[in-house]
Amino acid sequence: MKADPEPLSVYRNAVDVIPREELDRRLAGGETLRVKLGIDPTAPDIHLGFAVVLNELRAFQDLGHTAVLVIGDYTARVGDPSGRSKTRPILSPEQIEENTRTYLEQAYVILDRDRTEVRHNSEWLAPLTMEDLIVLTRATTVARILERDDFSKRYAAGDPITLTELLYPLMQAYDSVAVDADVELGGTDQLYNLLMGRQVMEYYGKSPQCVVTTPLLVGTDGSIKMSKSVGNYIGVTDPPGEMFGKTMSIPDHLMPDYYTLLLDRTMPEGEPVEQKRELARSLVSTFHGEAAVSDAERTFDTVVRRGVPEDAPVVELPGEDQIWIVDLISLAGFASTNGEARRFIKGGAVRLDGEVVSDERLSLPTEDLDGSVLQVGKRRYARLEVSR
Repeated sequence: MKADPEPLSVYRNAVDVIPREELDRRLAGGETLRVKLGIDPTAPDIHLGFAVVLNELRAFQDLGHTAVLVIGDYTARVGDPSGRSKTRPILSPEQIEENTRTYLEQAYVILDRDRTEVRHNSEWLAPLTMEDLIVLTRATTVARILERDDFSKRYAAGDPITLTELLYPLMQAYDSVAVDADVELGGTDQLYNLLMGRQVMEYYGKSPQCVVTTPLLVGTDGSIKMSKSVGNYIGVTDPPGEMFGKTMSIPDHLMPDYYTLLLDRTMPEGEPVEQKRELARSLVSTFHGEAAVSDAERTFDTVVRRGVPEDAPVVELPGEDQIWIVDLISLAGFASTNGEARRFIKGGAVRLDGEVVSDERLSLPTEDLDGSVLQVGKRRYARLEVSR
């Protein structure tokens, strides 16, 4: 996400550039291009897969071009059928408005807010008359619409396809007409829609936009693209510890792509576990700030790796300099008497950050216990925090 003075920076993670010669010429000519990215606010937050195309948009911003973020508050009522085998559920206006608010907050973690033009496609789609819509449908043919892989598969299988869904590519294309897009970005699964934008812009007498697609980030399962519905995602608003832990679960073979697509750098040399830790640290720093990194890593080491339940209670420690291990067990509510706590220790049932505690006389610096995990038996855990 850092500025790069070279025009080729916008091609670094591109898959399709159509037409490449024209975009080369326009970039070299010093034009200020209007670079469009459309997002339908169909969920309350976004994941790292969407960060890939946002990074591409930021690369154009860093070259001085105008980022045009089109919020599909109108098309969200239709639902983009790309890659889907059935119609998406219809969202209420209230859901769309709330999702839009959180989408923008998250997008600005990557984009330069001051150089981002935000538009809502209800501005131009809602006022369309029936005559306007009929004119728009003349821009393409049914045969062209059915060239889409997802449509053709559903049609062949006898699955229902609504006319509303057939109109979606035209509506997205009309967005490009309305905002005078010079370039449109999207994932590789959006290629059909982006090319439809070129066709419809030409139909309306405008210079057709150039198209740039970015790869689809494979999710934490290691096999299919990152998706909230599948559950293989890392959300940009996931808590730091959760983001760190999810990153550490990524299969090793995905690491180079995550470094390239999310951090815009090559994976460092070293052991896979340390490469993954560095990735996790960098992602937490990017989305939560450097100050959150150490706590996130400690949470992973003391909680995630040792199987501590997410609902483990938090025990606030007193302000004294030292605390006796027996008192600590009682404070956590795991023993009703000192004798019971001692029996737990003698039986090897007490662990602190995964290490067995065998000395019943042990006293510990309270400050050192901040963020630690106390375990008694197989199923009782407590997270320790120092009162401030």
